[in-house]
Amino acid sequence: MPLRPELTNASVPLLDEVEVVDELGHARAVHIPGERPLTVYLDKRELVTLMTLGGAPEALVLGYLRNQRLVGSIEDIASVQVDWETESAAVTTRAGIPDLDEKTAHRTVTTGCGQGTVFGSLMDEIDAVHLPPEARITQTTLYRVVDTIRLQQSIYKQAGSVHGCALFDAQGELLMFIEDVGRHNAVDAIAGRMWLEDMAGGDKVFYTTGRLTSEMVIKGAQMGIPFLLSRSGVTQMGYRMAQRVNLSLFARCTGRHFLLYTGRERFIAEPGMAAVVGPRGELPQPAESGR
Repeated sequence: MPLRPELTNASVPLLDEVEVVDELGHARAVHIPGERPLTVYLDKRELVTLMTLGGAPEALVLGYLRNQRLVGSIEDIASVQVDWETESAAVTTRAGIPDLDEKTAHRTVTTGCGQGTVFGSLMDEIDAVHLPPEARITQTTLYRVVDTIRLQQSIYKQAGSVHGCALFDAQGELLMFIEDVGRHNAVDAIAGRMWLEDMAGGDKVFYTTGRLTSEMVIKGAQMGIPFLLSRSGVTQMGYRMAQRVNLSLFARCTGRHFLLYTGRERFIAEPGMAAVVGPRGELPQPAESGR
């Protein structure tokens, strides 16, 4: 069994109840999502402060380190200790991080919410990413992903103000779903869990409720995932980055509708599926055999 870091389990309540007054002057209680600062220390050096919902802080920190390419292997990390009293996450490595000053010297401000920066070397490393050319996704699988997200219980449905990200297998079965105040936090937390579980991305599908920016495409590619889906849109740089790494981008995925921007060769179209819907827009269930 490969070495894994020692982790705390420091998740916190995700919702807070407050009193509001509506347009009729009526007072009532509603829920709002939490938002907490979490300052990450890497071998006692302050690295970044992330604003987070707090549902999966250890996975978030691991995924951040992975996606920023600050730590090369999960085995290099000895522990991640999250303490909400000090609003900090202390990461201890087994042998230190070579050239950490150089790796963190240049930051690029991005459109990401809840995070908003990437370290400069990421752009230089993207050409080294090779996604599996043989990976395929069917229209049935795409619709199954969209239907699953539509029915998923979520903080967003209770309180709004959060983004959700999900990981699916090649058949459209949900593997993990994480919400946070920023979509980049949610994708980092999924990356962290994949890292812990030694899970490859080549046969996976990634869904996000947020827009597909260049940073989202870069992170998806670094995780080895060839398919990114969103109910939102695509930015120009996200589109160009997906072309660069040959990643399949599906946006505006709602109901039976979607737009495929890049990576068309990976998509197995089933034109009749767009017209086959249930009473709520869902896919019909396979008929049970009488045998």
